[in-house]
Amino acid sequence: MAFECQRVTRVSKDLANSVEDSLQSQIESELNNFNFEIEATKSTFESKQLPCNDVLSNLHRSTITDLPPALISEILNCLDPKELGIVSCVSPILHRLASDHHAWKEFYCERWGLPIASAPLGAGFSDDKSWKELFVEREFRSKTFLGRYSIDVLYGHTEAVLTVFVLASAKLLFTSGYDSIVRMWHLEDGLSIGSSKPLGCTIRAVAADKKLLVAGGTDGFIHCWRAVEVLPHLFDISGSEKQNTQFRLWEHEGPITSLALDLTRIYSGSWDMTVRVWDRALLKCLKVLRHSDWVYGLAPHDTTVASTSGSDVYIWDTNSGCLLTVVNGAHVGNTKSLARSHTGDFLFTGGEDGAIHMYEIINDCTEANVLLVATWIPHTGPVNSLAFEFPWLVSAAGDGKLSLIDVRKLLRSGRHTSGKRVSRVIEVEPPQRMLHGFECNLLSVDIGADRIVCGGEEGIVRIWNFSQAFEIERRAHALRGIRLENRMRRRKLQTEMSSKGGRTDQCSVAAKKNPMNGNRSSVWHNKRGMSGKLKA
Repeated sequence: MAFECQRVTRVSKDLANSVEDSLQSQIESELNNFNFEIEATKSTFESKQLPCNDVLSNLHRSTITDLPPALISEILNCLDPKELGIVSCVSPILHRLASDHHAWKEFYCERWGLPIASAPLGAGFSDDKSWKELFVEREFRSKTFLGRYSIDVLYGHTEAVLTVFVLASAKLLFTSGYDSIVRMWHLEDGLSIGSSKPLGCTIRAVAADKKLLVAGGTDGFIHCWRAVEVLPHLFDISGSEKQNTQFRLWEHEGPITSLALDLTRIYSGSWDMTVRVWDRALLKCLKVLRHSDWVYGLAPHDTTVASTSGSDVYIWDTNSGCLLTVVNGAHVGNTKSLARSHTGDFLFTGGEDGAIHMYEIINDCTEANVLLVATWIPHTGPVNSLAFEFPWLVSAAGDGKLSLIDVRKLLRSGRHTSGKRVSRVIEVEPPQRMLHGFECNLLSVDIGADRIVCGGEEGIVRIWNFSQAFEIERRAHALRGIRLENRMRRRKLQTEMSSKGGRTDQCSVAAKKNPMNGNRSSVWHNKRGMSGKLKA
């Protein structure tokens, strides 16, 4: 990465000067605040007949590293990750200040939240790692989705798979669909851990964290499993244990199509045109948010929840139950899928028209403004599902394709402002990658732990495993190096042979000038000359 560097890195004086010049404009305002002190010092020196000109000239020759560390820290707080990484390469002092800066924790949490103690797939959180090292490692891993992958296929469902959910912190995968059975899989090896009893109806939504697993049925209930701490896979969905960990929530009057969890609440959306907010401790419905059409998706964050109903997108305040804003006619046809960034500032929608929209949410005290940022049309069928993990937006559509979109280029850091600044672009790049080759209708997708999981009408679950992408690329790079070395060796041998061949050509020319027939004592002779002499 551009901002990776070792502690012993030495940067040229030109780079140091350029960085200092770029930071000079940022510290002018701070230096202006000290002008009155300089004037006071100047007058004092004049009264004592001291060489104040020398003092002022020395002050103007000072560099940023001469400022107090607290002031330098405030200046560094205005930089983005790339700029902060470059500054850390300028000098040992700036390296120490920039590498240990608290902004790295903010950068990490804005993108992925707090790191998990038992992170999956060998990329765990370690106490001896700095926030900069964690950020660099996670940012580096985000590039795996452009690398090579392997595909695992999970069999077990007898009908279409309508929902998949990745619980990366526990290395678990949950799937369900028309067969009314919730299945739990190990995410790393793809082995089936357990399956529930038939729940009596189609399951269209599943959500989980490390304490609760919920599944929504078309009969209007939410089936819940509490986690069992002694179990390595958390949930006893098969009911083999004697502990009573299952219960149901009833209030919806139509099929439940979407579910989400946070620390204190359960969110459910239904075709009864409502979104209900539940208290996880009391197991009671706190708020009912009524829409004008079927609810297809929802995405909560903090005290707000976004939902799609018909072709519209709604933003609600979950504490008061008030509607903050609505985007009418977001898509041609129904808006069938919804995803949201970890910070809640950005919203992604997919519709029956095959388009994907990206919105920025700007929250005020009493209302929220939603601004369209970008639009992609990567599919020829309806976008049935969206999933987001910074910086990748993944979509699954009815045309049997998956699209991967890197939204990093659309974001421009604007720290210490009311909201993030977004690059307003008219034309956006197409998806960075398309995964296709499946004729079936893809109905659900999720992303996590360097994997993309998808389910569709054919009743199987596919896992695109990118966890070995860098290792595969490293081996491929080594093989390319070996091939290049062999190629250079062959070229060297060919050059030597061609040089010897050139001397042979010179000899043949000399033989033609001195044929054997004309001069017996000639050094050059050939079979033709010898045969001619015998005939003579």
